[in-house]
Amino acid sequence: MTRTPRTARKALLTLHLVTSLGWLGADLVLLTLGVAVLRGADPDVVYPVAALVGTALFAPLSVVVWVVGVLSALLTPWGLLRHRWVLVKLLITTVMVLLVLFLLTPNLRAAGELGAALPPGDRADLVIAPTVSTSLMVVATVLSTYKPWGRLRRATPPPRRRATVTGRTGG
Repeated sequence: MTRTPRTARKALLTLHLVTSLGWLGADLVLLTLGVAVLRGADPDVVYPVAALVGTALFAPLSVVVWVVGVLSALLTPWGLLRHRWVLVKLLITTVMVLLVLFLLTPNLRAAGELGAALPPGDRADLVIAPTVSTSLMVVATVLSTYKPWGRLRRATPPPRRRATVTGRTGG
């Protein structure tokens, strides 16, 4: 692996933090809008806003977070497949991005078009999805902070030779 200059690593880390925080913020906005409708706000007003936030901000940020995270892993000593915590974060983020792009974004667009005609079960989904994704983002943050579990592959040390009673080494 080519050594990435310290300033480039810091820039990648900063970009990853800023985009991740933006993603979390957009997610919390979607959660707030979903709860507002459940508490009586006008769905004809709220759901078009949620659709705009989801398509113009949340979905693009999810892709940017994933790309910057993969680049950060590849261009820093952490590596993409060296540490379990990095792999778990990659899996969490990949699943979330796919769900955002192929499930949540179409549902937000439909909600924006249907407004008050959106069925109650679908209204609940627009609260459950951001609740789950916010929780997963917190898990990813904890993984980044504590870096548990160690490396994926460890070099196996050579077998230790044991000394026998006579002082000779045994095999």
